[in-house]
Amino acid sequence: MTSTSLVRASGAVRSRPAPSATAVAALASEAPAAAVAAAPAQPHAAARNTAQPFDSGWFDSIRINLSAAERRVATLPGRRSVKKDAQAGWLLKAITCIDLTTLNGDDTAERVRRLCAKAVTPVRPDLLAALGFADRTLHTGAVCVYHRFVSTAVEALAGTGIPVAAVSTGFPAGLIPHELKLKEIEASVRDGASEIDIVITREHVLTGQWQKLYDEMRDFRRVAGDAHVKAILATGELKTLRNVAKASMVCMMAGADFIKTSTGKEGVNATPLVTLVMLRMIRQYEARTGLRVGYKPAGGVSTAKTALDYQVLMKEELGRPWLEPDLFRIGASTLLADIERQLEHHVTGRYSAFNRHPIG
Repeated sequence: MTSTSLVRASGAVRSRPAPSATAVAALASEAPAAAVAAAPAQPHAAARNTAQPFDSGWFDSIRINLSAAERRVATLPGRRSVKKDAQAGWLLKAITCIDLTTLNGDDTAERVRRLCAKAVTPVRPDLLAALGFADRTLHTGAVCVYHRFVSTAVEALAGTGIPVAAVSTGFPAGLIPHELKLKEIEASVRDGASEIDIVITREHVLTGQWQKLYDEMRDFRRVAGDAHVKAILATGELKTLRNVAKASMVCMMAGADFIKTSTGKEGVNATPLVTLVMLRMIRQYEARTGLRVGYKPAGGVSTAKTALDYQVLMKEELGRPWLEPDLFRIGASTLLADIERQLEHHVTGRYSAFNRHPIG
């Protein structure tokens, strides 16, 4: 299907007969599978997006073929399923792309430190050994917290190579004054955050004020400096897929390093349909500028199966580079526990209870 058809202009493991560790490890040379490098991941290896001059011609004529888009997301998982050793490999790769997150009103410094410990050791060493990865470095893509806990996370992750991401700009609603948004970004960067997840002003989208959205995003990117910026669109509040497509293009045009679906606080968060539209915009932007922009679904990605579905969609729509943490992240708090359960099942043939896989 062409692009124009959708968008126009703990204890030791008691193993069953062991999975082939050689086979799982061999997948490291394949597309996404278990390609976990021996060295810590470099989360920002790709060249950064560069802001382009505002041009409404890039998005004014966008139309969404809803039936084609729905058909694409409905049929793809069945045609591109991942099983057995390959599935274990893909799940190990997914771990490297998780932004392990805690964004709750009852967050504490100790909870953040536990989260960071889990980010450093996301899978029990005995499971990794059974999968043939005892000598590999495996950690999550980042740890994502509120500004108040940035310094706590930076201290806990010192020397690990794991970046700290801070939600910012009045997350989740984004309705604080613009100058306060800029000061919050600056404060998080000063405290050591190397990634900033900003929220856009939804009103700009809902009222068609695209220049204002562009100017806002340019300001966010400017004050973030060397920190990478993920633009949260809050797609569940944008009303139409066309608005999602336009907001995606405007934020990329203004210099966003990633576009992200949701805060996780909306009634509707990441969905395959919204993802498809955003990925097609990333594809169009790369075709026009030669620049690659990352993608982050957030909210509702809580099972290993869902993570696999998103990985397949990324691979099919954008290609191999978008399966690495410099261009793909998954915002999640409970996903890691389910992935670890699935890996244990792959090794032992049995599922364990969720309480055996604490977040940290």
